[in-house]
Amino acid sequence: MPTPSAKPRPRRSRAAMEAALLELIAERDLAQVAVSDVTKRAGVNRSTFYEHYTDLADLAASACTVQFDEFAAAAPRPSAGADLAWTERALTGFYSHIAEHAHLYRPLLGAGGSARVINHLLQRITTGTHDRSPVADEHDPGAAFIAGAVLGTVIDWLARDCPGTPARMAASTAPLLIATVTTFER
Repeated sequence: MPTPSAKPRPRRSRAAMEAALLELIAERDLAQVAVSDVTKRAGVNRSTFYEHYTDLADLAASACTVQFDEFAAAAPRPSAGADLAWTERALTGFYSHIAEHAHLYRPLLGAGGSARVINHLLQRITTGTHDRSPVADEHDPGAAFIAGAVLGTVIDWLARDCPGTPARMAASTAPLLIATVTTFER
């Protein structure tokens, strides 16, 4: 993802394209959105789009950075011996964030979404960060397994239109998360 420019005009163009994409994916799947749809709605030229983004997945990742950071930050990271009540509270907050932003996550993580966006989120959940520090590059199979499981439950829950409450989702997944963490930390 290119570094955002500090100059006002490019910043306005990026903001307009990001807002346009968010509006468009509220109306239809990401797979049904074209670059021309974004540029038309944002009032910019196609060349302006490609000055800032490589493709729609790149734009989606950029447009959702704040939500993705909140998503990754809300993902619980219990350690072995974690208390079930703590894990359930953490997961309730996490699923509440998902439910609050379901209109955004559903098209990005659903069948018409982007594998690159999913991989971006997996990396952020796995490392617990959005930077590329040396720690973020260390291989941690347990963290990757847990991130995949957590994201898998989110994708399934969104695909089913978020049945049940965030607290109910947390109650059903907390014991699984604790068991998995305990297994990997042995």
